[in-house]
Amino acid sequence: MIILGPVAVAKNNVIGKSNDLPWYIPEDLKRFKEITTGHVVVMGRKTYESIIARLGKPLPNRKNVVITSNLNYEVPVEVEKFSSLEEAVAAHKDETVFLIGGQRIFEEGINLAKTIYMTELHKDYDGDVYFPEFDKTQWNKVVEESHPDFDFVTYIKK
Repeated sequence: MIILGPVAVAKNNVIGKSNDLPWYIPEDLKRFKEITTGHVVVMGRKTYESIIARLGKPLPNRKNVVITSNLNYEVPVEVEKFSSLEEAVAAHKDETVFLIGGQRIFEEGINLAKTIYMTELHKDYDGDVYFPEFDKTQWNKVVEESHPDFDFVTYIKK
């Protein structure tokens, strides 16, 4: 099963700025950890580098998979590397796979996913990385939990 996210998205579709999150929402980070722990997380190189910059290591208790066109890009032995999203998904076809960013992974993965876990922020943020526009009429939106500044939602493909 392929799942997009969990991803926090500002009202103006911003998901990142300068290879980092433009916000700090502890509840969102906790939810991300709870949902993805024990599973495969697939990300682009820049997302991987932002995680290393923040944590100093790959995401713990998850199978970290990095997509990069640079075949010489070095990753630790416990991190898998593929040159395309299709290869990574095929290698983990019998597992739950979370596509966690960035923009290009979301753009390529939106048509593969059956579920999107999203934190919808209630305001605009300045940023340089965006979540792709998608046809929300093709998805059922389920609000899981409302907060003053954001909602945890799940989209399920119709």
